[in-house]
Amino acid sequence: MNTRTGSKTKAQVWVVENGKMRSRLDQLTTEEPLEIRLAPFQKTVAVTMRTPGADFDLAAGFLYSEGVVNHREDIRRISYCVDELVDGEQRHNIVNVELRDGLIPDLQPLERHFYTSSACGVCGKASLEALRLRGCPVIPSGPTITPEIIYSLPDKLRAAQGIFTATGGLHAAATFDAQGQLLNLREDVGRHNALDKLIGTALLSDELPLNNCIVLVSGRSSFEILQKSTTAGVPIVCSVSAPSSLAVSVAKEFGITLIGFLRGKRFNIYTGLQRINTA
Repeated sequence: MNTRTGSKTKAQVWVVENGKMRSRLDQLTTEEPLEIRLAPFQKTVAVTMRTPGADFDLAAGFLYSEGVVNHREDIRRISYCVDELVDGEQRHNIVNVELRDGLIPDLQPLERHFYTSSACGVCGKASLEALRLRGCPVIPSGPTITPEIIYSLPDKLRAAQGIFTATGGLHAAATFDAQGQLLNLREDVGRHNALDKLIGTALLSDELPLNNCIVLVSGRSSFEILQKSTTAGVPIVCSVSAPSSLAVSVAKEFGITLIGFLRGKRFNIYTGLQRINTA
């Protein structure tokens, strides 16, 4: 039976409140592995723990962020596994990405991704030098936005997080325009996966680079969050928690405005002060 797992899973829980216990059904965020394979090489390039949903976007965004593909046309087809030797329940946990004829990517940088955790990917293990060698351009100047627009983003993100509302256990990444209007949102048990889904959606829709967009991620800004934002051309990256030192280094080198501790009417600007208009 080829059953596709959903983004939410029911579970029985026992709630203890005021010394009394009661049983009820709860909704959990589904966490399962996704294996990304490249065709025609028949090579597994990554296995990541993720929340099922937008798997093709996740695969496309991951391959774009890592420099395996550079354009929408580099991807001929994305499909789930149809191998009869693979258990039916697992076929939706394997994605095959068929590249265009003649494209022979350098897969050595992907070796560090053969297994990534759902929490933060490989975080600081990656190298800033790799971004330099890929020739990622400095993000163009603009847009300029007001603090009021930045203040409004977390509430808009939370209001749009359908799965988080049901489960309480999910990260999100969202794009907004320069006026603070929500453009797109993706959820996942890993915030780096949520951002890959977001970038993959833009890639497959021919909407890259995201030079006029703001990205907001739940949690903190790690190296991988800034790496992916750099490749997608994002000028402003916000998070509700702290950035890492390497994330600040990436933002500074590639011209990104990096905002952290975005909570209520307060935030910190770590790089790219020129894009925030406080006049």
